[in-house]
Amino acid sequence: MFTGIVEETGKIKSIQKTNYSAVLSISAKLVLEQTKVGDSIAVNGVCLTVTSLVPGGFTADVMAETLRRSSLGLLVPGSPVNLERAMAADGRFGGHIVSGHIDGTGIICSKNPEGNAVWVEIEAKPQILKYIVEKGSITIDGISLTVAKLTKETFAVSLIPHTAENTTLLSKKMGDIVNLENDIIGKYVERLLGFQNSVTMPEPGEREKSGLTMDFLTKHGFGI
Repeated sequence: MFTGIVEETGKIKSIQKTNYSAVLSISAKLVLEQTKVGDSIAVNGVCLTVTSLVPGGFTADVMAETLRRSSLGLLVPGSPVNLERAMAADGRFGGHIVSGHIDGTGIICSKNPEGNAVWVEIEAKPQILKYIVEKGSITIDGISLTVAKLTKETFAVSLIPHTAENTTLLSKKMGDIVNLENDIIGKYVERLLGFQNSVTMPEPGEREKSGLTMDFLTKHGFGI
C-alpha cells in the first residue's frame, strides 16, 4: 500500500522491451534506503517489484497487463519518474489509500497558473470519471491530489509549489498521458451495492431461507 506522497523523482536508465513485457532500470537514491529485492516501489503510481539492486538504482519487471493499463510503455531512457516506497507500518499517512494498481490513463489538456499554484486539467474516460468526486482524492502518476473541479469529460487539480517542485507532473506537456488510480473506496462501494442488488432479498418480515432442514441434520448425524 502507498500514500501518494512522492519521495523522490528518479530517471529511467534503460528499458528492455519485448512484445509482451519490459524490464525497467531506474536511477534513484532515497527509495533505495532499506529496500530489499522483492520490495514494492511505485513508479509513476504503478506498483512494481524490485528485482535487483544496483549502485544508484534498481530494476523491475513490467508485465503485459501493466503495459496495457498504464503509460510505462511510453517511457524512454532519461524520462523522469515519481517514486514512492510501500508505506511502513509506523509511517504517517500523509495522502490517501493508494494500491499502485492503475485504473487507466488520462490526457493533460491544459495547465494554467493561478497565484502560487498551477491548475492541471485532465481528460479521462467515463469509466474513470464515474469514481471521481469534487474535493475527493485521485492519484496522478503516483501523486495523491485533491480534485478541485469536475466536468462530464475532465477533472482538474491545483498544484502547490512543493508538489510542483518535487514531482514530474508539471514537466508534462499538453497531450501527454498520465496514469490514474481512483480512490479505492468508491470502487468497493459500487461492488457491494451491485452485489446486493443481484441477490434476491426477502420481503419485510419474511425469514431468509438457510437451506437447513431436519432431514439434512439427521443425515449428517445431528438428529435427536
